[in-house]
Amino acid sequence: MISLEEALSQILNAIHPLGLEKVNLLDTLGRVIGEDILASRPIPPKNNSAMDGYALCWEDTRGASREIPVILEVIEDIPAGSIPSKTVGKGQAVRIMTGAPVPEGADAVMRMEDTEKDGQQVRIFVEAAKGQDIRNAGEDVRKGEKVISRGDILRPAEIGMLAALGRSFISVYQRPLVAILATGDELVDVDENPSPWQIISSNSYALAAQILDCGATPLQIGIAKDTREDLTAKFKTALRADLIISSGGVSVGDYDLVKDIMKEVGNRMQFWQVAMRPGKPLAFGAMNNIPLFGLPGNPVSSMVSFEQFVRPSILKLMGHRNLFRRTVRALLKEPIDKKKGTRHFIRARITFEDGRYRVVSTGEQGSGILKSMVKANGLIVLPEETTSVKVGETVMVQLIDQSLVQTDQLEYL
Repeated sequence: MISLEEALSQILNAIHPLGLEKVNLLDTLGRVIGEDILASRPIPPKNNSAMDGYALCWEDTRGASREIPVILEVIEDIPAGSIPSKTVGKGQAVRIMTGAPVPEGADAVMRMEDTEKDGQQVRIFVEAAKGQDIRNAGEDVRKGEKVISRGDILRPAEIGMLAALGRSFISVYQRPLVAILATGDELVDVDENPSPWQIISSNSYALAAQILDCGATPLQIGIAKDTREDLTAKFKTALRADLIISSGGVSVGDYDLVKDIMKEVGNRMQFWQVAMRPGKPLAFGAMNNIPLFGLPGNPVSSMVSFEQFVRPSILKLMGHRNLFRRTVRALLKEPIDKKKGTRHFIRARITFEDGRYRVVSTGEQGSGILKSMVKANGLIVLPEETTSVKVGETVMVQLIDQSLVQTDQLEYL
């Protein structure tokens, strides 16, 4: 049995990012970019107006007021998308729309609200400052500037920037195909009619959802019976994936065959059993050089093991730099006792109250109690040497969803 740290180190040392693929711009959202993006042109490309109003020479507006307006001759009208044909001279102005290029000779824009049109003239009621309401060429992005770096996650802002630079196809890291194999004679699929002694294979679907949550693509291989022949056949089917997950078949029972198959010729198993609870019977190795995780069969053990080991591995395959869930310190609202020697992950509900995180367990912690995960938005992490924690003590909590990011109130109002 090895420590969680040693297990994670061995796993991540064996995982390497996949290759790159070029995909349509809108299909890159949430993906990791595989190239540096240098601006091929400045943004904006030319000086343009930040307001609907009049482009003019700022010096012509000296002394302007409501009582004594400055009157200028309007020589042109420039809608957005049009190109100016005239140069603004002394005593002249051009009517201009937001985003339209600023004509030669103009060095300020007076917003429409501070003017009054009168035929071919315009009255100016306030003084302008030089450069007022003009967006200068390259003000946002200079030509040749690196605006997105390889390894960045593409969010809506990056999508907008890439569109502004005219990039319709982008190189991103591939999404891994992750095969899921459930094992056990007692299992049936979700649409089957189970007998009293059979169990619906919920793990296949929980794991598929966790894979989707990472941004990868799940491939459900189905349920393998507890025979060497059926397991081997199902694993061969999974060999087209980038990563393989089996659920069940890795403990110490007579029919727990997964780790034995992993040891066969041409494959390797690096370890099994990690000093953690739930999730102790975890195997990791490879099959035809494809990383293979043998997760426990109990639903909670399977999900917790995925969070600690498989999720970081999938994110690394996809080129991510930040692989781990965020942790926070929280005040414990109930006492917890545990045995010494293993890292415990206790399903918990964490809240933010009076400026502090507070946490309480979700109740019974048996590894088969899936309801405890349904209620949880975090995992209390208790170190190996800890045997008890009292009410009011501070504990580390790993956040496992986005419930503390969203709120039902607009907090800045």
